[in-house]
Amino acid sequence: MARLGVNVDHVATLRQARGGNDPDPLAAAMLVELAGADGLVVHLREDRRHIQDRDLHLLREIVRTKLDLEMAADDDMAKIALTVKPDLVTLVPEKRQELTTEGGLDVTGQRDRIERIISLLHNGGIPVSLFVEPDLNQIKAAHRVSADFVELHTGRYANATRSKEADAEFEAIAQAAKLAYKLGIGVNAGHGLHYRNVKRLTHIPEIVEYNIGHSIIARAVLVGLQQAVKEMKALLL
Repeated sequence: MARLGVNVDHVATLRQARGGNDPDPLAAAMLVELAGADGLVVHLREDRRHIQDRDLHLLREIVRTKLDLEMAADDDMAKIALTVKPDLVTLVPEKRQELTTEGGLDVTGQRDRIERIISLLHNGGIPVSLFVEPDLNQIKAAHRVSADFVELHTGRYANATRSKEADAEFEAIAQAAKLAYKLGIGVNAGHGLHYRNVKRLTHIPEIVEYNIGHSIIARAVLVGLQQAVKEMKALLL
């Protein structure tokens, strides 16, 4: 069974909308773990639009499964990661105007910078994942810069409106996962996944973890967080 990492950024988004203390992403993290999730995911953005530095430090103290910190590939974020010591850092592209991460890192075009940040994190004992498109050239580039994992961007698969398009995107994910596995890179997947489209991806055996946020938090509004996590976890069997 694949692992489930739950992104609680949207809990913090709701809190920030009113500028108060509720809902608390720390409380959400504890409920997520109690429900059987295998890890927590948070994205500390440059503009701090949801998760705050304090959240990250407190999450490091309370998370008992795995803490995956998503962050931009820059020196300031690397310093924070080296202080907090998450279990995994996932390097993602970041643009201020986007609502959510819109695509994968261009590892081939930013090789020197990404390689330098990975080296900094590795020297601090932190494994690194790269959020990339399911593109064979990006997988090869991830291997060249010594990434420990890739997280395959599943957005195009999730947004496909025709079955032929979905089939093509599924095949691209499958081939990227196979190449990563062959190169000795761990394979995660995420973005846009929900209760109706994630099951098909479980037929790709190389994917060991799914990182899912929005659909779980959205369902939690209706059925409760623990129930929402349990339902998603059951789909990964």
